Amino acid sequence: MRSVAVTPEGDQIRWVELPGQEPPRVYVHGLGATSPVYFTEVAVDPRLAGRRSLLIDLMGHGISDRPTGFDYTLESHADALAGALTSAGVSGAELIAHSMGGSVAIVLAARHPHLVSRLVLIDANLDPIPRRPGASGSSGIAAYSEQEFLAGGWEEVRDRAGTHWWSTMRLAGREALHRSAYHLTRGTTPTMRELLLELKMPRTFLFPEADGPLPGTDALIEAGVSVVPVPDCGHNVMLDNPEAFAQATAAALTPQAPN
Repeated sequence: MRSVAVTPEGDQIRWVELPGQEPPRVYVHGLGATSPVYFTEVAVDPRLAGRRSLLIDLMGHGISDRPTGFDYTLESHADALAGALTSAGVSGAELIAHSMGGSVAIVLAARHPHLVSRLVLIDANLDPIPRRPGASGSSGIAAYSEQEFLAGGWEEVRDRAGTHWWSTMRLAGREALHRSAYHLTRGTTPTMRELLLELKMPRTFLFPEADGPLPGTDALIEAGVSVVPVPDCGHNVMLDNPEAFAQATAAALTPQAPN
């Protein structure tokens, strides 16, 4: 396990690192998750193995610190991640990022473009999300005020999340979980989608085929984003169908020969 302080107070981001060739690959988890759990199986798949790989946990999640004074905006998550990658000697990385982690990766690429050479986004949040009391995921968490969430709303979220998601969600700081969800539903200005459309590095968006056509596909393709449906999976593509995920990700990370 590696770590580095990324705040003036000394709060640390931590990651598991697999040795290999440069340029590195950085795996970033979603809300209430942790990268070593979600990505280890696919990171060592023969189609993806052999690169230096950082399975990194965002501030407030997994094995990273959970400071209560951190605001957990997407911009702050991205800047803290940038600090960790810079301290680790990473530049021009290929980012493989899931859900909220994909939103953070887009903001990272926009704010710190030298750190990112390619993006593979896995069912990432591109737009603001309506807050819905009683819903699962970020929309339900953000429907509570922070005070309500800390006073017991988190228990209702635990019961809705189920044992699988809660097994990693319980590792997140409660302030971190609520603030991350709140700022994810609020989004960024410009939106994550607008930022993604303006980026110039190779970009791929993976999503569950069963969800049907991805909203805004035509504009994404026109901007050079490869939109790839993955069969036989839900939102957690890499866990539900690691074989198809590894195949699609390896294809996305293979440089295309010029015409």
